[in-house]
Amino acid sequence: MSDQTLFLGKFITQLFRGNPIASIAPSSRWLARTTVRNIDWNSVNTLVELGAGTGPITRVLAERARPDCRVVVLERDPDFARLLRERFGSVRPLDIVAGDVRDLARILSERGIERVDHVISGLPTPSLPREVRDEMFRVVSRVLAPEGTFNQITELAFVYWPLYRRYFERVEFVFEPRNLPPSGAYFCHGPKEVG
Repeated sequence: MSDQTLFLGKFITQLFRGNPIASIAPSSRWLARTTVRNIDWNSVNTLVELGAGTGPITRVLAERARPDCRVVVLERDPDFARLLRERFGSVRPLDIVAGDVRDLARILSERGIERVDHVISGLPTPSLPREVRDEMFRVVSRVLAPEGTFNQITELAFVYWPLYRRYFERVEFVFEPRNLPPSGAYFCHGPKEVG
């Protein structure tokens, strides 16, 4: 089964279950690269990827992260998690974890990680129920290093700027026209306290 077919099938079934995934298709290599373009690969020590899907961003992390950089890849869907393990399970420094973003602090603690330099999200963050989204950002604010960023992939350019400003002091957007549909990434700095 192709990534496109698997992704579309998951999109449809999860939509009807009320657990949407971010897109009907995996991200292009251009969008994956854009989503991590703010990372200084010479100095980064710890990364987290949320909602890795079939792994287009994971592939870029595998290519660019130094061997001594710790990369935790979190995927809730068991089929996607299995596929990621098949593709990247033996690739260092990747640590593929089947789990929920709300358990991120525990997952990192079990690995001896207190802080991460960047969180890269492929989750459908705007579509998450408000309570799940709030809990995700509470966890992100606890584990993100002071100078770290929350990088969020998006297919609706600029639309969600106010949403991310609710959770972060500073938000930047980078447009990626080569993706279909044209998309981009938000780079969010300075988590705010979530009420």
